[in-house]
Amino acid sequence: MQEIKVFVTRVIPDTGIDLLKREGFSVTIWPHDRPIPSADLIAEGKKANAVLCISTDRIDSAFITECKHLDIISQFAAGFDNIDVATATRLGIPLGYAPGAMSDATADIAFGLMLSVSRKFFYMHKRIIRGEWNHFRPVANLGMELKGKTLGIFGMGRIGIEMAKRCKGAYDMKILYHNRKPDKEAEKLLDAKLVSFDDLLSQSDVLSAHCVLSNETRGIFNKEAFSKMKPTSIFVNTARGPVHNEEDLLEALKNGVIWGAGLDVTNPEPMKKDNPLLEMENVAILPHIGSATIEARGEMSRMAAVNIVEFYRNGKVPNIINPEVLAKK
Repeated sequence: MQEIKVFVTRVIPDTGIDLLKREGFSVTIWPHDRPIPSADLIAEGKKANAVLCISTDRIDSAFITECKHLDIISQFAAGFDNIDVATATRLGIPLGYAPGAMSDATADIAFGLMLSVSRKFFYMHKRIIRGEWNHFRPVANLGMELKGKTLGIFGMGRIGIEMAKRCKGAYDMKILYHNRKPDKEAEKLLDAKLVSFDDLLSQSDVLSAHCVLSNETRGIFNKEAFSKMKPTSIFVNTARGPVHNEEDLLEALKNGVIWGAGLDVTNPEPMKKDNPLLEMENVAILPHIGSATIEARGEMSRMAAVNIVEFYRNGKVPNIINPEVLAKK
């Protein structure tokens, strides 16, 4: 087989890199601990036959057009809102990704954020650091219990199901969900009920976002949406930051429109250190670490590499975003 050059846009776990090398691919990796600039991404892409990218890379029309010779692009992520799928499809470039690899890891983060907000973990920890743990105060900094409450899932995909399973098992929570179409598996497994978006907002004690970022979901959790939620409700977002309007979320929290929020994703990212959300009592924020486990990141690396290996080996991409491209080949 002719030498095939794969450019990897960031240092990722060795699982996928080792697989590519064992299969005889020539692998070049962007060595710096910072995002690759667009000009460098294009320059490296022009030298390669395939690119293995990450979700913060701009695989936009400019990159794809300049690198239209690429045989395949495979992403180290479950989401792909950073990729101009339409342009890649038009130019006949198959796009691989790694769905499902981080479902458990991200569901754990969503569950942890929910619990952290309900009992003010982050805020109370900071009070100790500030030397404010002085004496017992019976009515100060009270949280809320989750047993028997209602969980609303916005986007009942793999991660949403895992989050619902945790909440059902730990706290016997009632499960509501909103999807574009019914999920019979979730309904059977979790006794989940499909409801309208407005009903999800008004009936949920905890509303957890697990949707893709699209034109329909961008900014969907805004002032209007928060106004329909319970004043005792918790909003959790481990999907994508632009799903919520951060200014509207801040105002909703400040004015008691909702009770608390747990975020693993922010809008924009990274969040500035002086963001007022970071100092709020009922808020818990993490720096987008939903998939940050040894197991999840290793599997993401393996899946992204397998997409490339299988494409060159037999013309198939096990996890493909635009299957219509292969249908034409």
